[in-house]
Amino acid sequence: MKYIVTLNGVRHEVSLDGGTATLDEQQVSAQAADVAGTPLRVVTIGDEVHRVVVKRGKGRGIYSLWVDGYRFEAEALDERTRAIRDISAATAKPAGPAPVVAPMPGLIVRLNVAVGDTVAAGQGMVVMEAMKMENELRATSAGRVRSIAVTVGMAVEKGMTLVELE
Repeated sequence: MKYIVTLNGVRHEVSLDGGTATLDEQQVSAQAADVAGTPLRVVTIGDEVHRVVVKRGKGRGIYSLWVDGYRFEAEALDERTRAIRDISAATAKPAGPAPVVAPMPGLIVRLNVAVGDTVAAGQGMVVMEAMKMENELRATSAGRVRSIAVTVGMAVEKGMTLVELE
């Protein structure tokens, strides 16, 4: 079975076949044995023997490892699951509060925030006039105003970023 293992941010390919392991294309003999009544495992890789304690993390394939007294954060996933996560991450939307964008063309009538202000979810940030009606645009999540791309009296197009949050 082939796994993609990430140790402290560095990715490795590990293949297991009985008592043989291949780590980044280097083949070694490997064995693991539990120590009865303890969370300790004795792992033998080639001629080296290591004491390992494994604690499951909060997500699938996430572990904390204590190897000979040193702690490592690890993620071990089979090839298919790793590929799915990589594809999902590549298509994921950016993290953080969503910017306020113009839902339609219009004219900026009022700004209710300034750069550096802290805003709550649902708080009115910009008032714009469109089709002879005033529309208050609100923050979709809490954050701090990073930048304001418009001024009062400015005409904007649909989809234009008005206020960025962080």
